[in-house]
Amino acid sequence: MSNRHLARSIAMQSLYQWDFRNQNVSLEEALRRNLAEFAPGLDQEDQSFAVEIIEGVRKHLAEVDAIIVKYAPEWPLNQITLVDRNVLRVGVYELKFNQAIPSKVAINEAIELAKTFGGESSGRFINGVLGAIYKKMSEGGELKTIDLENKETDG
Repeated sequence: MSNRHLARSIAMQSLYQWDFRNQNVSLEEALRRNLAEFAPGLDQEDQSFAVEIIEGVRKHLAEVDAIIVKYAPEWPLNQITLVDRNVLRVGVYELKFNQAIPSKVAINEAIELAKTFGGESSGRFINGVLGAIYKKMSEGGELKTIDLENKETDG
């Protein structure tokens, strides 16, 4: 498992715990505990990447959740499983708001998290939602600069 994938995994698990407790726990404390328990050897750069994800998701939470609701209309947000909801939050944050992450990487990483932590159909669900968002971004000329630079290999 790559260090960035591990950092995403720890960030998603921390967001899961935060969401499970109705956002009434310290997200930073959950992240700190999860890093210590599941990734004690993760270097500072990758730990900072996990912090960036949780801070980005929290900063854009209302927008991220609105995007999820728009692209998963059959599933009210509170009826999406906690794992899938938080995998989507990480994926949507990276897809829409983190300009340093290529779109296809954001989608593929979210699918892998869903396959690892979610249920039998989680990977397909995450792929469907994020794929629809990516398609709309592409149609609307909203692709990230990094995607446009790598158009041949990324899209």
